[in-house]
Amino acid sequence: MSAASANPVPSAPPSYEEAVGINVNYPHPYPVPGPGQMPDGKGTNLPPHMGQPPPANNPITVQTVYVQQPVMFCDRPVQMVCPSCNQVIVTRLSYDAGALTWLSCGGLCLLGCIGGCCLIPFCIDALKDVDHTCPKCNALVGSYKRL
Repeated sequence: MSAASANPVPSAPPSYEEAVGINVNYPHPYPVPGPGQMPDGKGTNLPPHMGQPPPANNPITVQTVYVQQPVMFCDRPVQMVCPSCNQVIVTRLSYDAGALTWLSCGGLCLLGCIGGCCLIPFCIDALKDVDHTCPKCNALVGSYKRL
């Protein structure tokens, strides 16, 4: 314990110049140009104001852009913003015969359903593809394929 108290504790860490060993009083090896002078010692004719011109007092127009998440279409009406007329809508559904309808008809024919019974899938909306249209502008906004 007495050996540790014999060494004086420094009050602050050394400065950067002391730690690196830079002599502050040592002259520079080359002349440092003053403000408004080139390194060769000649002055420059700088304009009094360098930089961007002051902004004009024009009103700033702000445009709000809404990014819509991708809509997942299914066999139910979907509430969305119509990309054609930009109105908030609930889509109108229309059913069309698709691949599942035709495969069901062919399967019933193979099972022996004759006499028009194989055409029953064309009467069932749950076997048809669904098209979603806008009720305001009648634009096709999406479709749902069963197969």
